[in-house]
Amino acid sequence: MLELKINGKATSVDVDPNTPLLWVLRDTLGMTGTKFGCGVASCGACTVHLNGNAVRSCSLPVSAAVGSEVMTIEAASADRVGRAVQQAWIHTDVVQCGYCQSGQIMSAIGLLKAKRHPTDADIDAAMSGNLCRCGTYGRIRAAIKDAARSLAPGV
Repeated sequence: MLELKINGKATSVDVDPNTPLLWVLRDTLGMTGTKFGCGVASCGACTVHLNGNAVRSCSLPVSAAVGSEVMTIEAASADRVGRAVQQAWIHTDVVQCGYCQSGQIMSAIGLLKAKRHPTDADIDAAMSGNLCRCGTYGRIRAAIKDAARSLAPGV
């Protein structure tokens, strides 16, 4: 039995310790917001936060999450930065097909938690591991800037 803390809640799972965190989230716990894209940590669809850092859950063994705080897209709206990013995503009309968006949003949240006023280069670096087949990169950048503005003091 492995003890995890996911979205602020203690959770026990009886799985092989080498099982990718993605499959524990989706198949064992029924949390399907985190998506499978490539299985080799190249596309970013499976991005979650581990102790506040954006990580690819498809290649992370669940045992690596024991003793850590995991945040998934399901908890993003409970977080001030997460709410700002999600609102900016809607306001900017980022989504087309939507498949990659939970991973994109989780990466954007990680960026804005680390750097409240990111430059274009910061955004490019933070989002470089997230692929969007629909090509919404311009809207993603605009949404991140919008979210950063909304998080500024006095707003």
